[in-house]
Amino acid sequence: MKLIVAIIQAYDSDPLLSAVTAAGFRATKIVSTGGFLRMGNATILMGVADDRVRECLEIIHDSCVSRVEEGFDPMEHEFIEWFPLGVHDVTVGGAVVFTLRVSDFVQMSSLGVKADGT
Repeated sequence: MKLIVAIIQAYDSDPLLSAVTAAGFRATKIVSTGGFLRMGNATILMGVADDRVRECLEIIHDSCVSRVEEGFDPMEHEFIEWFPLGVHDVTVGGAVVFTLRVSDFVQMSSLGVKADGT
């Protein structure tokens, strides 16, 4: 069992969640903010069986594409009207993905406990 943590742009979260759930994966979305551009991100957490990790990573790759948007230096936002040189093209999108080994996995519900001691 692996824990996949994907940090993606908020814009990409709905297409990604639709794709992973259609493939039978379960996912949890946490709203987050990026440190560099201060833009909306989403952190997606997924518990994935070892034999399906590659499939899940391919879905993330296909759903979270890079694109170029017009951005500005976040340190100069107060002066953007006076100094338009702070505006430039910024590549956004894609994903930062961490794949972590899981020593124990327990799924709890009102129907009982399902444990996977992987």
